[in-house]
Amino acid sequence: VQLVESGGGLVQAGGSLRLSCAASGFSFSNYAMGWFRQAPGKEREFVATISSSGSSRYYSNSVKGRFTISRDNTKNTLYLQMNSLKPEDTAVYYCASRSFSGIALVESDYTGWGQGTQVTVSS
Repeated sequence: VQLVESGGGLVQAGGSLRLSCAASGFSFSNYAMGWFRQAPGKEREFVATISSSGSSRYYSNSVKGRFTISRDNTKNTLYLQMNSLKPEDTAVYYCASRSFSGIALVESDYTGWGQGTQVTVSS
């Protein structure tokens, strides 16, 4: 399993970013995927998850209505569209894979992890 995130950067509050996660080494279309984030001095937390087909999605309360998780199984790529960004969204964002089709909110349900991409939102 290899997961490579990209798309992070520095953005002003209220701005947008789209993160991508390129997957390889496994059957991407059979795996549910998730996004997690870790802010400085804090534990890693759940952000969003999507089922293998893309038909089911779930978001943390802190990002619901602002972030959208999606996937393109023809490109083996996971996305996270982040709008109306806030300074408290500043964190390293990780994509993760789990070898089941259904969504999951718990970090321990995921077995594959990317190296992370930094998102910094200035006020």
